[in-house]
Amino acid sequence: MKRAPLFLLIIIITGCVSREKKIDIEKERLLVEKTINASIGWAKDKNLALLYNVIANDSSFLEVHPGDRIVKGFKEFRKSEDFWMSPDFRAVRYEIRDLKITISPSGDAAWWFCMLDDINLWKGEPANWENTRWTGVLEKRDDRWVIVQQHFSFANE
Repeated sequence: MKRAPLFLLIIIITGCVSREKKIDIEKERLLVEKTINASIGWAKDKNLALLYNVIANDSSFLEVHPGDRIVKGFKEFRKSEDFWMSPDFRAVRYEIRDLKITISPSGDAAWWFCMLDDINLWKGEPANWENTRWTGVLEKRDDRWVIVQQHFSFANE
């Protein structure tokens, strides 16, 4: 009879130990890649709903552009809508090369690096970012990946 309390204690302790959740890294990597593509590909059809679904819609969002332009927060980000939605702006195509994605061991954060060609027209004239270094950080929120920070830069040749 003395073994019963010991057995129950072992079961209770074993049940209280947190179980490490299994993360399908390849599945998460594909979802992150889809999010990255949506964050630039939305412009082809001017699909703001798609864009706003893949970036952090709060004050934590940060975007750094070549030069000295820094966008802090979702409200500031939305101020560019007039430009993007203007009939003078037309997204032509984009290409992402050398995409490297890392998923955190906990599966709730990811970061990436790639080279981006973003080919556009403004009033019929080229408005391109070519050979642009693009890095960023994503968080998994409410079971979906959102970009919380991204940085664009041009190499000095």
